[in-house]
Amino acid sequence: MRIDIATLFPDMCEAVLSESIIGRARKAGLLEVYCHNIRDYTQDKHRRVDDTPYGGGMGMVMQADPIFRCYQAVCEKLPQRPRVIYLSPQGKVLTQRMAVEYSKEEYLFLLCGHYEGVDERVLEEIVDEELSIGDYVLTGGELPALVFVDTVGRLCEGVLADASCFMEESHFDGLLEYPQFTKPAVWHGREVPAVLLSGHHANIKSWRREQSVQRTRQKRPDLWEKTEKKG
Repeated sequence: MRIDIATLFPDMCEAVLSESIIGRARKAGLLEVYCHNIRDYTQDKHRRVDDTPYGGGMGMVMQADPIFRCYQAVCEKLPQRPRVIYLSPQGKVLTQRMAVEYSKEEYLFLLCGHYEGVDERVLEEIVDEELSIGDYVLTGGELPALVFVDTVGRLCEGVLADASCFMEESHFDGLLEYPQFTKPAVWHGREVPAVLLSGHHANIKSWRREQSVQRTRQKRPDLWEKTEKKG
């Protein structure tokens, strides 16, 4: 998979995406992520990429042309058009199910807005869908883009040691993950559940499933209701 990020703050993105699991995956060639500075594609001698909004109002609006030029430059390097996603509070909220679907794509282009937003015309020209990470507003699309890359990238083949690393996690099957424990067996008087020390794999699997159900009911009744409806 290759993900291209169009942003005004490529260093901010690189700082995060060069670390931890995603950073190692990039170094190993398991995942390609490129951060493009939209300012490099403006024809303004002062490298401006924004202007005042037509109709008046507060703040500045990102111009269409530098974004489109950035998109064109990326497309020229690819064998096919990428799926283009604009990170926006107006988009659908990212879910684990959606992340799984995105992980099957070969090429993704993420557009990070800033200021008061982006000229609507370039969104109409190149964007396939808008995506949000929650019902709140941030100062820019960089943090959502980083969340997207981490969420989707870790599902790509070889990035994690085994598929079971994410198949048993919260949200993968509609339930929250069961509680986890490690050594020592007793800490501050709190003991690890005996079933986890039993070595009986069937019992452990059953216990974990029960715990997932209980946690989902208690912590996220909205998720439990959806899971029950699906049967």
